[in-house]
This record gives sequence, C-alpha cells and structure tokens, in this order.
Amino acid sequence: MDAKNKNKVICAMSGGLDSSVAAALLKKQGYSVVGVFMKFWHPGKGVDCENRCCSTEAESRARKVAKILKIPFYVFNFEKEFKKRIVDYFLTEHKKGVTPNPCVVCNKEIKFGLLLEKALELDADYIATGHYARKKEVRNKKQGTIHKLLKAKDKNKDQSYFLWKLDQNQLKRILFPISDYTREEVLSLAKKFKLSFLVKIKKSQEICFIPTEVNEFLEKYLKEKSGKIVDATGKIIGEHKGLWFYTIGQRKGIGLPAGPYYVLNKDKRKNILTVTKNEKDLYKKELIARNINWISGSEPRLPLKVQAKIRYRHRPASVKIHKLKTAGYKLTFNKPQRAVTPGQSVVFYKGQEVLGGGIIV
Repeated sequence: MDAKNKNKVICAMSGGLDSSVAAALLKKQGYSVVGVFMKFWHPGKGVDCENRCCSTEAESRARKVAKILKIPFYVFNFEKEFKKRIVDYFLTEHKKGVTPNPCVVCNKEIKFGLLLEKALELDADYIATGHYARKKEVRNKKQGTIHKLLKAKDKNKDQSYFLWKLDQNQLKRILFPISDYTREEVLSLAKKFKLSFLVKIKKSQEICFIPTEVNEFLEKYLKEKSGKIVDATGKIIGEHKGLWFYTIGQRKGIGLPAGPYYVLNKDKRKNILTVTKNEKDLYKKELIARNINWISGSEPRLPLKVQAKIRYRHRPASVKIHKLKTAGYKLTFNKPQRAVTPGQSVVFYKGQEVLGGGIIV
C-alpha cells in the first residue's frame, strides 16, 4: 500500500487483535488514520447482555490502542440501524423457517455500508477493517478498473465467505491491511507495535448480539409454536416446539427416543418437521439460489463451472451454475453435499477469487 498522498482512512476498531494491528499498519504506511468503534444493538441492560462485538470492555481496549498509536478515536452509535437491518432480519428469516447468516448481512449493511457512508461524509478516502481477505485491482476494457475480492493469505482464517455481498462501489473504498499476513504474523506484529495485551483476547465465534444460546434468544422473541414431527415416510413420531428452533442436518436437541435422528426438512405452511435416521438422506446434488450478487457488477457467461461453499467451514466443491427461466439459479454439484440449508449463503470461487454468491432457498 502506498500512502504518499496522506489518504484519510477510517479504521473500524473492535478492541481485538486484528483490527488493532490493521490500524497500526496503516499508520506505519503513512495514512492519516482515524479509529472508529461501532456500537451495535444488544438485548438488555448489564454486562451479561452486551453485544460481543462492542462491549464496554472492548471499547476500553480500542481506546487504549488508539492512545498507544496516537490516532484520533470516535464512537459511532449504530444501535437502531443494527436492530432494524440485522436483528429484525435474523428473526424474520427464522420465522420463515430458514436459517440466516446475520454476519453476511452485517458486513454489507453496517460494516461496509453504513460505516462507509459516514466515512465519506467525513471526507475519508477509505475505510479499513481487520478482516482476513484480499482485494486486487485489474483493468478491464469494457468496465475499466475492476476491484476483485480474493481469499486471504491465511487460508485457515480467510473470511472472504462473509463478504460476497460487497459491490464495486464498496470494494474500491475498502482496505484490508492484514490481508497478506497469517494469524501468527499478526500476533508477532502486535508485540512489535506494543499491543501485546491483545494477544490473549479470545475472539468469539458466536452471533454477536446473542448473549446465551440461539434457541433461548429465539424463544424470547418468537415464542413457541408446536407442530408435528414426521419421519421420511410421513409417519407422526413426535412434536416440535417451533420450526425456528431447528436447522437442516441438526442431530442434537430434537428430543426423540431411539435416535439419533437428523432434521431433514421444515414445512412452514404445514408447520411440520421431517426427520430421518439415515444420514445419507441429508445429501443433495442440487440447490436453488436467489438474491445473487456478482462482485464484478456483471453476470459472467452461464452456465459456469466454479467452486462453491455452502457454509463457512465447508470445503469448496465443484459445481455448475445455470440460470433459471424463473427467478434464481440452479447449482449442480459433482458430488452430493451434506445438509444444504435454506437461508445460508452459497459463495462462488474461481481459484483465489470470490465471484459472488447467493442465498439458498
């Protein structure tokens, strides 16, 4: 990165290791860095109900880092927007009987949406985060400069899966300072920048606005709506508490004797949960995806052979994408995939590049 022109960068600082090192690297490279801590919605008062991404403790750490780095520091309150765009979306999708991924929507709407809007209002040139992902600029005769999204150097920490909703207008204004470092290298940099106190901070993998278990949260806001549990033949074998408490492929918590059983299907119209004892029933070779986003801004020539991931830790699998005459796209995998889950993101890769993605229906 070249910062000879003293470009102004607003760096999202969570009080964690990655975003702190990102801010430190930007300053070292000559950027005019402003640290910003974002406050999101949380479900109640008190430390136990705080949002994991923006707790009082996390804000205190972010302030400390900004002081060490000698950069300005501000707090942006996005509680109302976060509640409306992320939490309400999460609850609405669950009520529809699907399993959403709120982190994907948060990245598009809040971290690289609302934050970017505010940054531009403050005459910033870029925003930056501690995400493990890379970007690359290429020249295209038809479209001019194209900003490509790529996997991170550290394949185990790569977060490009969560960024498939980004567009060209966002990518051209985003910097990923730690993209070319592994996690181990970031840890070493933290010590070099006198940020060693962050090394032992554990990063939560849970949904940030849910302080306990997901089902406890859903029970509080969606209540219970009992219905029948049937096996693959349609035989009634039990009763469920509400379709939103279950996800495709789930084994634990179904509450049936003589198991194990796996969740096979959720029929919202009839309020029926279908389960199976045969794990092979969970495998499918095809899926339908909608709300597709092509990061380049234009749809590639279809049909197209790519690699696709149907969940974050899923191993990329070979697939062929066809456009349907009706809304959506059909994906046909070379090999059947386990627990294809409506509401989750399917993300398309070509080598290191993220082409885009969609929502499984």
